[in-house]
Order: sequence, then C-alpha cells, then structure tokens
Amino acid sequence: MSKNVGVKLTASVLGIDTNTHSAQQPPGLEDRARAMLGSTGMYLEEEPTVGEWLRELIPTKAGAANYVRTLFPSALWLRRYNARWLFGDFIAGLTIGLVVVPQAMAYAVLAGLTPAYGLYTSFTGAVLYWVFGTSKDIVIGTTAVGSLLVGQVVDRVGSRAGHFSNQDIAHTLSLLCGITLLFFGLCRLGWIIEFIPYVPISAFVTAASITIMSTQLPTIFGIPAINKQAPPYRVLIDTAKALPQMKLDAAIGLSSIVLLWSIREFCSRMEARQPTHKRVWTVISSLRLSFTMLLFMLISFLVHGREPMDPPKFRIVGRIERGEFHHGRDPRLDFADTSPGFQEIGIPTFNLSIARAVLSELPAVAIILVIEHVAIAKAMGRRHNYTVDPSQEIVALGGANLLSPFVGGYVCTGSFGASAVLSKAGVRTPLAGLFSALMLVLALYALTGAFFYIPRAALSGLIIHAVCNLITPPNSLYNYWQLSPIEFLIWIACVAIAIFHSLDYCIYLGVTLSVVLLLVRVARANGGFVGVARSRRVSQGTDDAAAKPARDCTATKDVFLQFDRKDSSNPAILLQTPYPGVFVYRLHDSFNYINQALHVDILQSHLMENTKRASDEEYERASDRLWNDAGPRSKLLSHHLPHLRALVLDFSAVNNIDITSVQGLIDLRNLLDRYAAPDTVEWHFANVQNRWARRALARAGFGYPTSQNPEALAKWKPIYSIAPIQDEPIPRRHAPSDKRAFTTGSDEESQGSPTLSRSTTSLETTGESSSATISAVDRPFFHLDLHDAVEAAVRDARHKDKISSGDGQ
Repeated sequence: MSKNVGVKLTASVLGIDTNTHSAQQPPGLEDRARAMLGSTGMYLEEEPTVGEWLRELIPTKAGAANYVRTLFPSALWLRRYNARWLFGDFIAGLTIGLVVVPQAMAYAVLAGLTPAYGLYTSFTGAVLYWVFGTSKDIVIGTTAVGSLLVGQVVDRVGSRAGHFSNQDIAHTLSLLCGITLLFFGLCRLGWIIEFIPYVPISAFVTAASITIMSTQLPTIFGIPAINKQAPPYRVLIDTAKALPQMKLDAAIGLSSIVLLWSIREFCSRMEARQPTHKRVWTVISSLRLSFTMLLFMLISFLVHGREPMDPPKFRIVGRIERGEFHHGRDPRLDFADTSPGFQEIGIPTFNLSIARAVLSELPAVAIILVIEHVAIAKAMGRRHNYTVDPSQEIVALGGANLLSPFVGGYVCTGSFGASAVLSKAGVRTPLAGLFSALMLVLALYALTGAFFYIPRAALSGLIIHAVCNLITPPNSLYNYWQLSPIEFLIWIACVAIAIFHSLDYCIYLGVTLSVVLLLVRVARANGGFVGVARSRRVSQGTDDAAAKPARDCTATKDVFLQFDRKDSSNPAILLQTPYPGVFVYRLHDSFNYINQALHVDILQSHLMENTKRASDEEYERASDRLWNDAGPRSKLLSHHLPHLRALVLDFSAVNNIDITSVQGLIDLRNLLDRYAAPDTVEWHFANVQNRWARRALARAGFGYPTSQNPEALAKWKPIYSIAPIQDEPIPRRHAPSDKRAFTTGSDEESQGSPTLSRSTTSLETTGESSSATISAVDRPFFHLDLHDAVEAAVRDARHKDKISSGDGQ
C-alpha cells in the first residue's frame, strides 16, 4: 500500500497522469458484457508490467544450474562412455591425425610462420574442444582461410612496425580473438552470428580460395620476387609475366597437384564400383595428403642427401632456429639446429604496442573464425541428426584460441576438410580429438627432422588442392541467380572487391550490403487491402475408380485475398468488399518505425479516395483552407462512395511495435475521425498476439470503442466468442490485487469465480461455468482472427447505417 502511495506521490510531483489509460477506456464495458453473457465466464486481460519484465531478466537458481551444465556438455556423455565408442574414436582420431599433420604444416606457411606452428595450433584445438564442444564431427585447427588472414595481419602490422616478430603478432592476435570469443560465448550471444547471411560467407570463402591459390602459384613455379601481398589479380599477372623464370620447383608442385587429384578421382570411382568397401576407399582418399607429403619428402631426401647443398636444387622448408623468425626475412631457407617438441610453450609475449596495432584487424578475423566454425558444426549436426549450441561452440572456439599462444600456436577454427574426414572415419564422440592430439605430439617429437626436407612447392600444391573444393561451383551460382538475383549481384561484388582490392573488404562489403538490403525490404514492405471471396472446397466423391467421377462440395466460407492480386492466387477470382465503408488492410511484414510512414500514407490515400465525408467542411473564407488542400471532390463524383465506417488491420505478420509506429496510428486515427465527423471510425485488430503490443495499442486508445461519441457508444452492439473451459485447476501467475483476471456473469457469482492466468492455457474453476469468453471483454476490438474482426466491423457498420437511415432504434 505504501509503495502505491509513493508511486502516486512521485507521479503527482512530476506531473505524470497515471490515469490516462483509464480515462480513454469508455466506462461500462464490463457491465455490458456481464449483462450480455449472464453466467458465462468473462475474461479480463491482464496487461504485462515493467516489474514482470524485470523479473524475467533476473536469473533463477534453476537457470544458473542449467547454465553450468550446458557450459560443460562433456559431463553429460562421459558417464555413458563405453568400449565401443572408444574403439570408434581411436580409429577416427588416428585417421584425422594423419590428415591434420600435413595440412597444419602447409597452412602455417600461409600464416607467415614455420610448419611447426601449424602443429602447435592444431594440438590446442584437438586437446581442448572435447570438453566444451557440442559436435562430434568437427576438427578445430589450422585452416586455409584463417591462416591467410593471419598472414595478412602479420604482414600489415609488421610493415607498420618492423621490430615485431611474426610469432608475437600471431600470438597477440590469437589471444585477443580468444578473449573476445570467450566473452561472447559465456554471455550466450551466439545468436548474433545470424545477422551475417549466407551469401557474404559464400563469397568470402570463394574469394579467400582464389586469394590463397594466387599466393601459392609463385611458389609452385619457383618464381622469386613476387609480391604475394598485392591484390590477387596483380599476383596472377606478375606470375604469368615471370613464367619464363620458373625453376625445378614447378615439377614438384605440379606433380603433387596431379597426384592428389588422381588419387581422389580413383578412390571416388572405386567407391561407386565397390559400395561394400566404400568406407575403405574413403579412408584411403583421406590419407592422400599424408601419402603425397611422405613421397615428396623421400624424393627431396634422395635428391639432397644428408648434407644438403646451399642453395638446394629446389626450395625446401629447412630447420628454423627459435627466435630468428622476424618480419622482412625469409627464414624458411635457414638451416639451423633446433630441438623437437613444443619449443614455443610458455607464457606468450603480450605487448600493448602490438595489441594496439592488431586491434584494428581483430573484427574481420574474429567474424570469419566464428562463421567458419559454426557453419561447419551446424552442417555436421544436420547431416548426423543432432543439434549444436552456437554459443557453446563459440566458448570452445574462444578457449582454444586463448590456449593456443601458450603452446606456440596461432588462431584456429573448424576445418572443412578435416571435419569431413573425421565424420567419414566413424567418429562416435568429441573425445576423438585426444587421439588426434597424440598423433600431433608424435609428429612434433619424432618427425621434426623430416620437416627439413619438405619441398615448399609440394606444400603449396597441397594447399591449392585443399582450397579448390571451397570455391562455389557454377551450379550453386545459378541457383543463387534463380533464388534471389540481387543477392547474386552482392556475391559478385564481394568476390570482385576481394580480387581487385583486399580480402578484408569482402566480408565488410557483403555484410553491409546484406543489411542495407534487409532494411530496404523492411522499409518498403507495404501491405495491401484485401477483399472477400466466397469459396467452396471440392473433393472426390467416390472411391470407385470405374464409377463416374463425382464431387462433394463442403460448406462455403470466406477467404480474404488482395485486391491488387500480387499474391499467388488466381487473378480471375471475383473479390468484393466486406461491406461499404469497411476496409481490411493486411500487413505483409513487421510494423515498425522504418515502414510506418509508408503504411500510414497508403491507408490515408486509399481510404479518402474511396469514401466520402460524413459532413461538409465549413470555412468562413476560402483562404482559411490549407495551401496544399485541394478541397473536397464534387458531390456528383463522390455521391456513390460510402461513408468511412471501420478499418480492420490484420497483424498476423506483426509481433512487436514501437513508439513511432503507435504514434503513426494515433495521428491517422485523429485524421480519420475529423474526416468522418461527427461519427468516429472503428479500428479493429486481428491476430495481435504479443502482450506488449496489445498493451501499447490499448494505452494509445485502441482495442475498444471510443468514448468521444457517447451516443454512438450507447448504440454499439458488442460481440464475443466463447468456448468450453477445462476443469483441472492450475497455479496462477501474479495478478493485480484489485482486479480479477477472470470473472463470471455477476458480482455475487464472482465471489467464488474461476480465475485465469494470462501466461497459461488452463483455467482454475469452481465448476460454476462451463464456458467463457476467449478474448478479453475489455478489449472487444482485439480479435482472434481476421474472420472475427471483419464480422464485428461489418455488424457495427450495418447497425450505424440503419441508425443513420432512420431504421434503427
């Protein structure tokens, strides 16, 4: 009680009228409904409150416990882990380990680092993802796109401040990405990625593939002195001009590509010819990368021997001394001793100067990492019939990127190719990552010496072979054109700007154009006036095929179709207005501040063009008329038009409304009331389901007959829909203490009356009433569907016409 007194006192001091809504609502609505319904239950709508909204934001104990459970999904399935799952994970983990090792080494070169850094990066994803991840088929590690972005960041930051090493720049970028992604994941903001549509992602992946291949072509042909950081078109032109300078590396690079493609095509044909051994051929195909890498390492060893010449016959990786990999050098030709294992493990160097330099590059990298990872996780989930949690996937991705610099790695994300291999290898749980981590540890401690002989042209051939599959095929582009030509043009623009300018601008341009397209569609999503057609459903009347075909026609019903016939219905169907002076307007999309002006203009112009004023305008002088008001039409032209009686708005496509849109409806209502004076225009709403939207409209004076015309209000004839109620009682949600949400027909009966909770679908009843109103009697102009709304509007309009003609009472 004291709280209400304090609120009223504060409102009085500030000059706030808290009774505005009560003053707008005409008195006697409940009394008239009670008199009409008798013992039938009478539902009074309970409006949502700000306190209720705030209480929904407060986390509960159950919600906090559920948050902790979902943060560690591995705890739910580890207790059910069994030997059969262990065997499947072991085989799949070893298989993917053999695939990841050569890929990781190749992609590290794209990042401007040595091959060992790729193994460090893949290790963090493999050893950590199973704890937080919700997909069994995804592999977190090095990727072509991610490594390319890191390489570009390393070059740009290094060119601005040459005293930073490549490792420090890559580690700082990974740390910042990890912190950012972990924050978004822990705050459960994974839904934000839905703002980035598919077309910019597809364009970026294609553009990145073209960029990657262009940067690897000079290495394939052994051509030096090509600026690989130039736009792809420039790199391709410079490479073509320098083809006469190609060296023996071309034989290694081209033969590796031919070998990889040959093995894949052979295994694909054998899968078709021997379906019973399909899995065997799939595994063999997935191991083609490891086989090719081992083969060319052997060739390189045979060519160079244990004491390689300087310079070598073709460029090889060589050994890199720790701490000697700085910007501006090409240390991949250095030959210095190094120890095997995790040579970069420890606390990474974090310098504020590096962080400031990297910060501007962070958004593009973080966005691409998330998009690539979640897209793969969702695709695998759809393929194998399980669901993934995007927010939890971002947690796993953020944790892996945060841990990666501590073992010497750089940014990591889900890998398209490796995930596909893991899925086909029969993985059973995310624990398979631990077994692939063992393979990476083995490579780091036992095979480090072999890295010395890897031909750089073979690594480039492996990269080109891997990224070729990421280019969007022509058939998909044709589908884009058929589905949405404007989005196809956005795809073209994104790829073009990446080829002729920079890959970073590709994703920015794609997202910007997609958002602009969305806003334009929302802003220009106008509605349409609908008419009524009488329809009959025709069905086959007999099951006897030999008998003469017969038709059964069910009862007729009204259907509502657009007058402009821009929908998919038959344009030859005859449409009629529901009743002279009653107009039905259907919104095709949301109703908000972006498009409200368009809807209001359409409504105003159409209603005034198709109706006539109820009374003549009175001006003492002609100069009193507004300069932009041409005046009324002649009576000869408008005598056949009806008076404006009612407007029905179909809000089935509308969920939320804002202050601007409500104000637009208020302004239109005031204008129409002046136009229809001394009468008022009834506003009926169909399919308004959102409680806050209903509250906003009711506070603006919609939902019930206006009290401005007492005579018309007295002659208004209400109409209600009732339905049976169920008997079992349910607990109610909090309700205003001074108002029952559900009452029966009389005050005496309401002492033990049923109650209704607005948030439920059941009634708490004493058995006194067997039926109740479906909609609130204090909101008679908010209707369940369009049929009810039109019926009520037509009924009231017909009643007004009878009164105006002298036939009514």
